[in-house]
Amino acid sequence: MFPVVPIYYLVTWLRNWLYDNGIKSSKAYDIPIICVGNLSTGGTGKTPMIEYLIRLLFHDKSIATLSRGYKRITEGFILADESATADTIGDEPFQFFRKFQDIKVAVDSNRQNGIEQLLSLKDKTEVILLDDAYQHRKVRAGFNILLTAYHHLYSNDIVLPTGNLREPRSGAKRANIIVVTKCPDGITHREKEAIKEQLKIRSQQQLFFSHIDYAANVISVDNQLPIHALPKFTLVTGIANSSPLTEFLNDKGLVFDHMEYPDHYSYKPSDIEVLSQKGLIVTTEKDYVRLSNNESLDLYYLPIEIKIDREEEFNKTLTSFMV
Repeated sequence: MFPVVPIYYLVTWLRNWLYDNGIKSSKAYDIPIICVGNLSTGGTGKTPMIEYLIRLLFHDKSIATLSRGYKRITEGFILADESATADTIGDEPFQFFRKFQDIKVAVDSNRQNGIEQLLSLKDKTEVILLDDAYQHRKVRAGFNILLTAYHHLYSNDIVLPTGNLREPRSGAKRANIIVVTKCPDGITHREKEAIKEQLKIRSQQQLFFSHIDYAANVISVDNQLPIHALPKFTLVTGIANSSPLTEFLNDKGLVFDHMEYPDHYSYKPSDIEVLSQKGLIVTTEKDYVRLSNNESLDLYYLPIEIKIDREEEFNKTLTSFMV
């Protein structure tokens, strides 16, 4: 597929050029809109970053998240309520809805319509977090956070279909903040400086580094088990990149079999039948929201959060944008 790469590059570069030069129009809004996205096709940690922003802002602002609702069985704008499921709004939005009861969680593939629907609600929205909308140029977000994974930096990649980039690397110039995610705990200052040079960070941009912080316990609907005491189990993942998780579990000396499925996988009855024979199952939170309605499974998930270096500076930059 490599001969297609120049064509894809030209089409996406031209599209960005038309938006950058005002030939194609982007719509701006009067409230703070923060976009979290990436240049690659996935696996950079957008969901933990959205959750970090929710925890940072929700005490002072009325927050709404707006996602496309990838692989949902519904269409159009939906505001999550008690009837919402992973099937109706998508697994990641449903995860937000389960964890954060004091925010609005909405889905709409048409981000302009989704924003306008949120702004029309009687309960005022003060901040909108756009999930995975970096390439959605019809909306002009006030603040862009671009994520790139430590082991898969966008500077080392090329566009689809041979590479994993949705647009050329030059698209990074739209970001206010760039976060290198999934870093090892021991990353050195010298390595950070080398990555900064490699990513060609512009003078008006800020670069931060983050790592995954795994919880001490796995959690089920009515129980918790300490990680260090887990007996042999089956790890079930349907995410873009499970390597950081498997490395963490291996470093803990745990014994497990790994059943790996594609990202956003919709588990079928035949899959559930197989999994029900596996005994103790540990999975990701995103997979848990798709599997937890199956009572035949002895199912636990491992919560994660992200930890950002220079956290105070990062938080100050975001809260300053809110003013």
